[in-house]
This record gives sequence, structure tokens and C-alpha cells, in this order.
Amino acid sequence: MAKRSTDELLNRAIDAMLASRPPAPEERANRSVLQLVSLAEALRELPRPDFRESLKSDLQRRATMSEGSAASTGVSARTTPAYMREGFNNISPYILVNGADRFMEFLKTTFQGTERIRVPRPDGSMMHGEVAIGNSVIEMGDANEQYPHRPTTVHVYVDDVDAAYNRALEAGATSVFSVSDQPWGDRLGSVRDEFGNVWYIATPKGWTPGPEGVLNVQPYLHLRNAHEMIPFAEAAFGAEVLGVGKSKEGLILHATIKVGRATFEIDEAHGEFQPIPCYLHAYVPDADAMYAQAVRAGAVGVEPPATRPYGERSGTIRDPFGNTWFLATNLGG
Repeated sequence: MAKRSTDELLNRAIDAMLASRPPAPEERANRSVLQLVSLAEALRELPRPDFRESLKSDLQRRATMSEGSAASTGVSARTTPAYMREGFNNISPYILVNGADRFMEFLKTTFQGTERIRVPRPDGSMMHGEVAIGNSVIEMGDANEQYPHRPTTVHVYVDDVDAAYNRALEAGATSVFSVSDQPWGDRLGSVRDEFGNVWYIATPKGWTPGPEGVLNVQPYLHLRNAHEMIPFAEAAFGAEVLGVGKSKEGLILHATIKVGRATFEIDEAHGEFQPIPCYLHAYVPDADAMYAQAVRAGAVGVEPPATRPYGERSGTIRDPFGNTWFLATNLGG
């Protein structure tokens, strides 16, 4: 019999646990599965089926991340493919605000980020800036008429969520919800900065990342008809879905979508968390091919790929949800 993947074993073990059945021998033999099932077992009596589905989705993602990304991507955390600039992952939030200098200082203070580059315009505003946070990069600039300010939601993993949450408040952010331990194994809190961006700040607590750790920065998209993002991302970017939790009505409570060695997260917009189309910078092996592929998948072409003076070939699309993607291939310049 063919060996089952960790994801399949976890799914089967969670189903067995929720049905009060013991996991099968093959599931018990997998260390990652056994650790995550032990975490979930205490929660099997949760009253809300929707939340149980969300929990299963997060546990599936944890199992995938615990195995490390090198096996699935063929790229170690210390090696950047030639088509990306050094230090980048495939997807980075590109956050345009009014007051980019202040925003950069917020990132450096709150997340102890490192300034990589700051390019001013003649009028003193910021054309482009970059801050490294762990193994990830957030890009920024001052908004303009062509690309106006758009608040963004970002999931950030840090070593000490309590300290980062408090630094954010001291830097002028307001609390969305305070830090607490979550059933899926994160210690998590959320703030909204002065520019309207929402930050989910987390530290792994009830689960152990794989040898490559976690991505420190992951964009988070609250979408209407979020389920439609999955086939779009698969067709447009060759994406892989790591875990999907749905409500009994079929709404996505949480899903993680992987492109290359980066991930972004989605859910169905709800309550105060409504869709806000954002900007995303995506490094791809062939910007021309990916631009054409995305348009075939339903995106709108905004600017066809062209070779830029800063050493990239890039084009711009808008996905069916209104998010703007800057598709780029590094040319080594």
C-alpha cells in the first residue's frame, strides 16, 4: 500500500479523534501527526462545528510547516532562487501609505525590523522602502494618485508576541484584540496601526516549527466569496492549498495558499474584517508567462511586463477580488 502523506494522515487522525476513535497505527507512528492530535484532543468537545473545521485547517497547516519547506520546494532557507532578490520570499506585502517614513519606523520599532533600503523622491516622500522582518521583507512607499493608500492585513510571527504587541501600542497602534493563547497553538494578538493596517502578531506555543522555522510575514486577505480565490490562485500562480477550514454553510473560515516558498492566508470577510484590496509583490520565474497565465485565469492586466531600470522584468495585474499584484522576475541587475 502506498505511503500516505503527513497531511492525509493528520486529516484521518483528526477525523478519528473527533469521532472518539483511536488513531490507526500508521497515524500513531508519525511524530508530527501524534503531536498535533494530542494538542487537538483536548478540544474535541468544542460546541461549534465551524470552529472544529477551522481548527482542523490550522492543524493541517502546522503539519505541513513542521516538515519544513525544503522538501516541497527544493530550496533551502539560505538559498534565494535567481529570479528573486536576495532575502525575499515569493510574496511580499507592498504597503502604500501617507507617511511612509513614519510607517517604516513603526515596523522597525514594533517588529525589530532592519531597514534594507529607502529611496526618496525629489519632494522628500518615499518612492520605495524595504524592512526585513526575520526571513521576510515588507515593502512600502508613499501613496500617489496612480497607487493610492490601501490598508493591508498581515500575519507576523515573532519570538515574543507580548513584547511586540506592547511595542506596537507604544508606537501608536490601537488594540484589535489582546494577546491570548489560541486553541490551534499560537499565542496571538492584533493591533491596527495609525495608517489603518491590521497586524496579527503571533508566536508558536503549542506546536513546534520544522527546522526552517516559519515565515515571519504572511499577507492575510479577508475576501467575499473567498472560496473562489483558491481555483484562481491555482490557475494563475500554480498555487498549492495547505489547509482549508469551512463552516457548515461552506464559507472559508481559514485557508493557507502557498506560492513557491511563500504563503498567504484567506478567509471569508466577516464583521469588522471586510475586504480591503491590497498590493502584493510576487517574484516568479517568468513574469511574462505568469502575467499571461493570470490573465487567462481571470485577472485584469493593468500593465504588461517590461524591463525596468532597477533590474527586474515586471508587470501588474488585478485579481478578481481587486488586489493588485506586481509580478516580477529579477534579472540580476
